[in-house]
Amino acid sequence: MKINPYNSVQQNPYRKQIEKTEKANDVQAKRDKLEISSEALSMQKRTKLEKERLEKIEAIKQKIDAGEYKVDSQAIANKFYDFWNQS
Repeated sequence: MKINPYNSVQQNPYRKQIEKTEKANDVQAKRDKLEISSEALSMQKRTKLEKERLEKIEAIKQKIDAGEYKVDSQAIANKFYDFWNQS
């Protein structure tokens, strides 16, 4: 059997493995991306619900800071019960 050192470079058994890992890295780099236009963001922020939500959050924060915020566990349990027993 004749050994030719120049021919062995072309038949590198690790070359296929290297190519697979490079392809896998390219696939991982591509991901889904969500973009929301500036117009959509401005429409979302101008809604009446957003203002009401911010007011409620601020009121709750003030009650928590003052130590006046009380959680009604019975009302929460009723909401969970109603949610899980809906038909």
